[in-house]
Amino acid sequence: MTKNKITLALAITATVGISSQASAAGFQLAEYSATGLGRAFAGEAAMADNASAQFRNPAMLTYLKGIQVSAGAIYVDPNIDIEGTHSILGKTSTSDFANSAVIPNFYFSRPLTDKATIGIAFGTHFGMRTDLGTDFKASMFGNQADVHTVEINPNLGYKINDQVSVGAGVRYVMASGHFGAALPTVLGKTKLKYMEGEDNAWGWQAGTAWQINASNRIGISYQSAVKLNLEGHASGLGFDGKGNGVYAGTLPLELPASAEIASFHQLNDQWAVHASVNWTDWSAFEKLEANIPQLGGNKKIKDENWKDNYRFAIGTTYQATNKLVLRSGIAYDTSAVDEVNRTQTIPETDRTWLSVGAGYAWSENLTLDAGFTYIFAKKAHMLEQEKGSGAIGEMLGQFDGQTSGHIWLAGVQASYRF
Repeated sequence: MTKNKITLALAITATVGISSQASAAGFQLAEYSATGLGRAFAGEAAMADNASAQFRNPAMLTYLKGIQVSAGAIYVDPNIDIEGTHSILGKTSTSDFANSAVIPNFYFSRPLTDKATIGIAFGTHFGMRTDLGTDFKASMFGNQADVHTVEINPNLGYKINDQVSVGAGVRYVMASGHFGAALPTVLGKTKLKYMEGEDNAWGWQAGTAWQINASNRIGISYQSAVKLNLEGHASGLGFDGKGNGVYAGTLPLELPASAEIASFHQLNDQWAVHASVNWTDWSAFEKLEANIPQLGGNKKIKDENWKDNYRFAIGTTYQATNKLVLRSGIAYDTSAVDEVNRTQTIPETDRTWLSVGAGYAWSENLTLDAGFTYIFAKKAHMLEQEKGSGAIGEMLGQFDGQTSGHIWLAGVQASYRF
């Protein structure tokens, strides 16, 4: 086993496990805490419920009191379907092809001085897994895609004065992934293109918070792009014309930069509202192209041609009793692809979030949180074909179909202050 494989395996075992069909845009994951889940992650860059706040804005560390530990998990149950017609093979469909998963997390924070607070986060910003199988008659355009990431993120927050705080941190991302296409079973079940690999890379994040007055706050955060070069192997008829070789290769994959601006407003002793706008630089995801030296260099796997995505969210917090807080939120996630570029392995489309949650102060030091979300995935058309490939493209035909579905999310979180 290589050193990278050992590192990745240990990290997955110790901190986070499995990620499935992404519930934010592209293969981005928003599920970093059950606390935020209950309000559809509205206003996150301006919120400081517990130590998980640092994952979205490290400046919010300065709002935490004492030493804090927070840990939890979110269960993701995607139900995504595709149906349509292949121009040669006829009607075909696949249902529920994105696996359910659990996404754990862990956070720690500790004040250093009355102005500085350190923290460390274990979680993930990106992940997905789809497997359409080979019974799906359009599997020649892609039948599987998988991205797993684990992130270790140490942070520092600093309070400049009573109004302004800043924060920054480094991100160490361990990733593995694979992408593939195969002829459908009715044509012989032959592997066309398959590439898998793994890599570790660094990124960073920074943020600031402005406490306008006792009741109003604005937060801004930024996460850098992380450029991976997945190192592994490739195989398939589409690479060498034979399909019986395995070749060393690499696959560049950029995890895009993102930013958030958020606000928090305490209306009275019981009610607060919060909102946010998020941007993700998905236009950086142009194609999947493997570099295979034994076969002469770059070999295309899939054109993607994505565009930047935006997310809009608004939520409420209601302090029902001294111990019980109730949360709710709604969000709209725009698609990172136009119809002409939508693919079946990453069937990206607009999403609407509806969320509710609650927090209960079990004791002076221990708080328990739960969140629940239902996501509507908008029905969307797709047209898959091998663009610009001449006779090969005509032989493979085209797939004219649509994707639809929904996603259930349920999470729990426990936070303790020493």
